[in-house]
Parts: sequence; structure tokens; C-alpha cells
Amino acid sequence: MTYIGFALGAVWGVLLVILRKGKRLDMLHYAATFGIFGGLIGMIVGIVIARMG
Repeated sequence: MTYIGFALGAVWGVLLVILRKGKRLDMLHYAATFGIFGGLIGMIVGIVIARMG
């Protein structure tokens, strides 16, 4: 779940920068930031699922 969340967050960040007409460094920055955020959310969801089962 963590890797899926990271990947989705990174793609979301890159798409956001593309829509805002940003530069390559903006893409890297947003991809890293949103990727970390998505990874944390994925980790929390994975823990919740594991605790329920």
C-alpha cells in the first residue's frame, strides 16, 4: 500500500505542476512532496487494514 500511495502521490504532483505550467524542478519538488504524503497515507491505510483483519 505504501508504494502504491507513493506512486499515486508522485503522479498527482507532476500532473498538478503540468496544469500550472511549472518547470522541471517544480515537477521534481511536487512529485517528492506529494509522493511522501501519499506514502504516509498508504502506510496508515495498510496498518488500519492489518489491524481490522
